[in-house]
Amino acid sequence: MKVEEIRILSDEELKKQLESAYEALFSCRLNLSTRQLTNHREIPMVKKKIARIKSVIRERELGVR
Repeated sequence: MKVEEIRILSDEELKKQLESAYEALFSCRLNLSTRQLTNHREIPMVKKKIARIKSVIRERELGVR
């Protein structure tokens, strides 16, 4: 999901997306520890998604956009 797509979402949708991203990160870490994770690049991708969502939330708090 790109930043432009994230900026279109409402505040409630952002919170839901952030929560689901944290759940996905937890799931990836659990699968990694049990050696069931096949794509190791999935963890950094989920972390970047979380960072993008948090950045958009912070921009809205500051009134940047």
